[in-house]
Amino acid sequence: MNVTILDDYFDTIRTLPSFQKLTGHSVRIWNDHVQDIDQLAERLKDTEILILIRERTQIRGPLLERLPKLKLISQRSVYPHIDVDACTRLGILLSSDQHPGTPSYAAAELTWGLILAAIRQIPQQMHALKAGKWQIGVGATLRDKTLGIYGYGRIGSTVAGYGKAFGMEVLVWARETSLVRAKADGYSTANSKKEFFETSDILSLHMRLVSATRNIVTAADLACMKPDALLVNTSRAPLIEAGALVNALRAGRPGMAAVDVFEEEPMRDTNNPLLNMENVVCTPHIGYVSRDEYEIQFSDIFDQVRAYVAGNPINVINPEVLER
Repeated sequence: MNVTILDDYFDTIRTLPSFQKLTGHSVRIWNDHVQDIDQLAERLKDTEILILIRERTQIRGPLLERLPKLKLISQRSVYPHIDVDACTRLGILLSSDQHPGTPSYAAAELTWGLILAAIRQIPQQMHALKAGKWQIGVGATLRDKTLGIYGYGRIGSTVAGYGKAFGMEVLVWARETSLVRAKADGYSTANSKKEFFETSDILSLHMRLVSATRNIVTAADLACMKPDALLVNTSRAPLIEAGALVNALRAGRPGMAAVDVFEEEPMRDTNNPLLNMENVVCTPHIGYVSRDEYEIQFSDIFDQVRAYVAGNPINVINPEVLER
């Protein structure tokens, strides 16, 4: 079958051991990012199976309607970028493994890397050293500080464990069922959202972006944070009210931020305020981008392709297509 893979920026997928699972298919891999519908429609006109790398490309109705040969979209994890209703209407199957119980250790590890980088000013110190300067500031230690975990799911609970290993006091704020699990795991929970933001020295967001969590962090929340606190976001930018983080950093509460996600991605605007603040560490949404994580993800994605071709689709999001 004709298989297309989009947004493989560094041509990594063909080097994975799991890529052999696509042997026998005609595979086209695109290494750039395109969102223009006309360009995508031309690229995908003969595609029967479309493989996506997370949420890099928006797959909406106007595009899907121009892809008459498309039968399957195979990906992993959440799918806010895909018009599932349009897929169902057009008879396109969506398979997406939700990998229950399996966190992205790559994302959790990057979160911790950003915490250390920001709290110890590692990027700023490195930049200064390259410019011939020696020690431009004084960082802080993590031991005995309070690590706030907002959202106690697979990644949030993993990051909480890292905080415990570093001798931090872990404080959790989340929906009620998650708070129960956090307490069962031995962590403290905040009495209120306001207390959570006021108390945390490092506050890390770990929630999926759904309608209920969009803009869940407001300007008022950020204004409650300590002047020397650090806000970390490796989840999704729209969890925070648009513009609120930049304004809060300018106002001095919190005093620092470390972000791996942006409102528009890929984000190539060098004038973005977050890129030009000395108290912010930024990375280009690389939380899940590791060779080990890719192998795990694409092994699942290619298994979905093989199952579909064999006539036994798995991890189906819109089973209505199968009922026709």
